Amino acid sequence: MSSNALPGGRAASAPILGHEIEPTVFEMSVAGRSAYQLRTTGVPATPLDELVPAAHLNPEVVALAEVSERDLVAHYTRLTHRQFSVDLGAYPLGSCTMKYNPKFCDAVAADPGLNSVHPGAPAELTQGWLELLVTLEEKLCAVTGMAAATLQPSAGAAGELTGLLLMRAFHNANGDPRSRVLIPDSAHGTNPASVTLGGYEVTTIPSNDRGLVDLAALKAALGPDVAGIMLTNPNTVGLFEEEITEIAAAVHDAGGLLYYDGANLNAILGVVRPGDMGFDIVHMNLHKTFATPHGGGGPGAGPVAVSARLAQFLPGPKATRVEKDWYDWVKPAKSIGRVHAWHGNAMVLARALAYIEVHGGDGLTRVAQRAVLNANWLRSRLSATLPAAYDRVCMHECVLTAAPLKAKYGVRGLDVAKGLLEEGFHSPTVYFPLIVDEALMFEPTETESLQTLEALAEAIERIEKRASNDPESLHRAPQTTPVSRVDEARAARHLIPTEDAASR
Repeated sequence: MSSNALPGGRAASAPILGHEIEPTVFEMSVAGRSAYQLRTTGVPATPLDELVPAAHLNPEVVALAEVSERDLVAHYTRLTHRQFSVDLGAYPLGSCTMKYNPKFCDAVAADPGLNSVHPGAPAELTQGWLELLVTLEEKLCAVTGMAAATLQPSAGAAGELTGLLLMRAFHNANGDPRSRVLIPDSAHGTNPASVTLGGYEVTTIPSNDRGLVDLAALKAALGPDVAGIMLTNPNTVGLFEEEITEIAAAVHDAGGLLYYDGANLNAILGVVRPGDMGFDIVHMNLHKTFATPHGGGGPGAGPVAVSARLAQFLPGPKATRVEKDWYDWVKPAKSIGRVHAWHGNAMVLARALAYIEVHGGDGLTRVAQRAVLNANWLRSRLSATLPAAYDRVCMHECVLTAAPLKAKYGVRGLDVAKGLLEEGFHSPTVYFPLIVDEALMFEPTETESLQTLEALAEAIERIEKRASNDPESLHRAPQTTPVSRVDEARAARHLIPTEDAASR
């Protein structure tokens, strides 16, 4: 229970400024208050037990908050303003591509011709939507160098699992079931999780001293039981896998497939395509590369594109051009079936297509070039404060290390990240990839200006000065935000997701 919580709440912004604790909606409750009101209509009231059979009635009164509309709106608006977002400022969260979401794409998705269509409407009444989906598939295939794609997966992780199920279907169809998938030690944490869900065993491939896949170790791990490899290129250290063609040849010679984790696709748009590198399966995060909204539990989109020999296994049914100007839902010959019941995330797909169309091919190339330029500018600018884990030209993100600050002042990467919150910037990704000590992964994306990057660099330099003069203040940071530092490890291990958690 908040120490200063008052029943009924107050329409004041003090909790936003960190001066008070925001009460829960139950703490604001006052008996008899309501967030709605109806005019007197003269229609007689009917007891609930006359409308609903007793078997379907709850014998106990459900505890619901009784709050006025004004207090309810103020409460949730205050909570909203306590959150950081890409619309508020720089969000350099490495490997997440938190780029600004153009409002033009939101306007497209708001078109009633798109958002008022019933999801169960038949193909003859949804030709515009089907054309949109087919067009998006064709654009994504052009970007990745693939032959066909599915738009069903509703998130990046769902795309990963779909890719592995396609890998399994391919090998099983060839009468050659396999049991292992290779993953670099710098891989995203979702990769081994997806491999396990897909029914495979994980074999970890170490990185060499340049932060790249150790080719000799990879070749030694290959065998007739290897289904494929999951690889991100650029990798999670922000470096391009220079021996990708040799990697592809080795895996293919062993009968395996190459799966491309599209988390870092933003770095190579219009410059090089996964298909040209030798990949067979490519998953994409539309919320990253093509600037559709992130988070909030969804909706998302994680399309998967494949080479021609895997097209027959794609999830179905899928939107297909069956004649020159006619579209329908068609199930591929050896489809693995549905991985998403409906296209409930269709507005995300519409936003992505709008983003692609408004940029065009040359514009997407500039997106990648500017993302790489921004990351390298920041890497160079911060070299005296936070040195790069691998000191050479990076791609769209730079992985820096706070190890020198830890050695000198006892200030860790987490302290730097929390200090940035006090400076008005969202933190970078911390302690990832795991192969870098005190890792801080910055991905400024192409949408941040030089002035913003300079302000970010100056903020980090101020944090370094604090580290030398008052390291304890960084151990307590942040102190100026609505919520101060929490014990994140304890919260993750002992989560109590209830409204009365504060009283426990």
